[in-house]
Amino acid sequence: MTARGQLERFFRIRPPPCPLPKHSSKFLLVLRSGPSGKKKPRRRHRRFGSTMTLSDLNQLSAEWNAARLLYPTYSALAREFVIDLTPCNDLEAGVEQPPQESVEQARQWLQDMDHRIQIHQLRQFLQTTTLVTPRLLQTLLLHHLHKEEKSPSDRDKIDFLLVQLFSLAAPSRLDDASVTIDYVAKTLSPALGAVDTPVPVWLAPLDTVLQSAQKARTLNELLHGGILEQGRKIKVQSGENYFVPIAMIAFARFSFLMRRCFFRLMHQDLNAIFDGLRELEQRGVSTIDCRRAQFSAEESILRLRMICQSWKVMFQAEYSSGQPLRMLVDLRAAIDDALGRGKAQKTAVSPRKPVPATKPAASKSAAAMAARAGAKPGNAAVAKFNVNNDAVPEFQVSRDEWNPDKQGS
Repeated sequence: MTARGQLERFFRIRPPPCPLPKHSSKFLLVLRSGPSGKKKPRRRHRRFGSTMTLSDLNQLSAEWNAARLLYPTYSALAREFVIDLTPCNDLEAGVEQPPQESVEQARQWLQDMDHRIQIHQLRQFLQTTTLVTPRLLQTLLLHHLHKEEKSPSDRDKIDFLLVQLFSLAAPSRLDDASVTIDYVAKTLSPALGAVDTPVPVWLAPLDTVLQSAQKARTLNELLHGGILEQGRKIKVQSGENYFVPIAMIAFARFSFLMRRCFFRLMHQDLNAIFDGLRELEQRGVSTIDCRRAQFSAEESILRLRMICQSWKVMFQAEYSSGQPLRMLVDLRAAIDDALGRGKAQKTAVSPRKPVPATKPAASKSAAAMAARAGAKPGNAAVAKFNVNNDAVPEFQVSRDEWNPDKQGS
């Protein structure tokens, strides 16, 4: 059976339900010249009043195969975030030879899911699921890139997927200086194809923002200094130009290097917090005032250490100025104040007391975040982040190694 015959069988092509004109039939015969000069008929199938070419069939076949690959991930996302959407029957059943209308139904189902799935949900899920493979990421990326009209949400998802795909492909010990435009373009070429690498002038401010980020000494400077907002502004103002291949390459490089800056500073803050908690214990302090970080006025040292360790799950997400990170910054400031190192030079400590029957209650938001991160009451082992300034930071919060370059974006 020819390739065309296999594709036609794959899609179970049937004639239109309405009667065809006398001069027509199930197939249109299109004359073409063969090698001998004789005219040979070529068959094209009618598709909603038009003709379906071999290219059309190949495209539908590729679309269905991509939908079958994406469906388990989208279904798992729907379950994870309680997204109520009717399953796609043929995809659910794993049909290998669908009718054409099934392809169209699958296309619409995926579009509906795209509207429902938020970028933060996609980040969180892909950073914690075992379903992630380079093939899945590339299929997800191309699924969004092939849309005729792309929303700001599509842009953010594409940006995230580009960095994730690059992170999986790049060596874990890749030096920052080696992350050049040419290197990123070559690494992402299986998804984006060959890209001319001269960078347009309007993308030059990205390097200026990167330099500012690399000069930041603390996570507080990065979050409150407007550096992240500057990078976001450039991306938003790029509009449709974002989807020019060289622009996507430049933004992927920018996001990857910005994430490294973020993780290095986050490691430093968490190390400072663990060191500060240890020093307070050595001074005989059992609780400190952490209201500025949305905890209680008498938060136990033991509980603070447990929560900081559990935060490793949350901070696998893309760098942002969200509430958990601000809590981390404010918690370090509260500990510095308790040690007499803060700007306010005010301590809010209490002498060691017998351990009460009930633990001091943290604020609802802090408790909720600790619960979401999987904090357990018995998990109080001391741990530190190991930061290597000469290479990609690889650090651990507990006994399990966590490579930031293989996690969030």
